[in-house]
Order: sequence, then structure tokens, then C-alpha cells
Amino acid sequence: MRAIIFIFLLAGQLQAQSFVLVFLYPREDKPELPKEQVDKLMQGHFANIQRLSSEGKLVVAGPFEEGGGIFIFRSTSFDEVREWLKPDPGIQANRWKIEMVPYKPRYGTPQGGHKPYDYVVYQFIRFTSYIAKFNINDMPQLMKQHDDYLAELKKSGNVVAEGTFNDTDGGILVMKGELNKEVIESDPAVHAGLLEIEIKKWTVARGAFGEK
Repeated sequence: MRAIIFIFLLAGQLQAQSFVLVFLYPREDKPELPKEQVDKLMQGHFANIQRLSSEGKLVVAGPFEEGGGIFIFRSTSFDEVREWLKPDPGIQANRWKIEMVPYKPRYGTPQGGHKPYDYVVYQFIRFTSYIAKFNINDMPQLMKQHDDYLAELKKSGNVVAEGTFNDTDGGILVMKGELNKEVIESDPAVHAGLLEIEIKKWTVARGAFGEK
């Protein structure tokens, strides 16, 4: 019985882990560089990714089809993550705009994927809260409906990962297969204008969130 209780407690601790999620958005104002210089910057960028991964600091990384991508770090400190990113030549050259958010997984804990790595393209949905006078009173109810809607989506078997930045600042949803945008737009909180959505195709190692 004690062993069973310990397993359940450990599972709860793993699911409650917090991370730092870093968005890398391509800069429209980045200077034009010779291809050889860009290639060298990207080689250094990938080398830094491999180093951080081998050190157990970087758990998940992957690019968006449209450019840029995300990192998920095993940390709760923005300052610590900034230090880890400093050696990256691409970041030193300001190739991307960097946005950091606290990330708390509710489904699919970041794990890094299975070696040898097999890469897959998922649908990446970012929810950003838009709180205004017209919806602030309805926010608690709409967020409850949003969570209920996500719970129904998970029953489809297509949800790979889902988590929040905090209680009111949105979160992410990662899904496999083709995605009809209307499915996400029918989320009550999205339909009511409380949450805005951004959908991208995201390449990541299969198993990055424990999925098979």
C-alpha cells in the first residue's frame, strides 16, 4: 500500500512540475547576412541546443514551419534561462525576438523524446488571454468552460500536451493529425473573445511529452 501511495504522489509531483517556455520569433528587422555567416550562426545555435540538452537543462526544442520555434527549460527562473541562452550565437546576433513565460503542464509532461530521435509535425496552438471590460465579469465561467472543452478534446486521443502560463495568461495545446481551425474556434472562451489563438505547425522529437 505504501508503495502504491508513493507512486501516486510521485506522479502528481511530475505532473505539477513547472518549466520556462521560450518563444523565438523571427525578427523582421534582422540584418541581411551572407549565407555562410547565417550557416555558421545556425551551427552554433544547434550546438548550444545539444549542449543544453546533454546537461539536462533543455527538455524540449523544435522549430515552427513559419520560422522561429520554442524551447522548454527545466527551470523556474527567467534569469537562469537567460544565462543558459547567452552562448547561443544566433541569440547573440539578435536573429529572434525572445519571449519567456512560466509553463505548468497539465497534460503531457515535457520529457525530451526517445533516442534515436524520430521527428514529427504537430499542431501547436497558443492561447493568449484578452481581458477587457466586456468580458472580465465572465472570465471565471469562461475559463471553466475552456478547461471543460479541453477535457473533451483530450478524449479524442489527439492531444499530445496541454498546459498553462498561469491562471489568466493563456497557455498551449499540442495536437497530432490535421486540425480544423473551427474546432479550436468553437472553444467557448475563444468564441467569446477572452482567448485569442495562434496556430502553427511545429516539428519536435516524437515522445517529447511522453507520447508514443
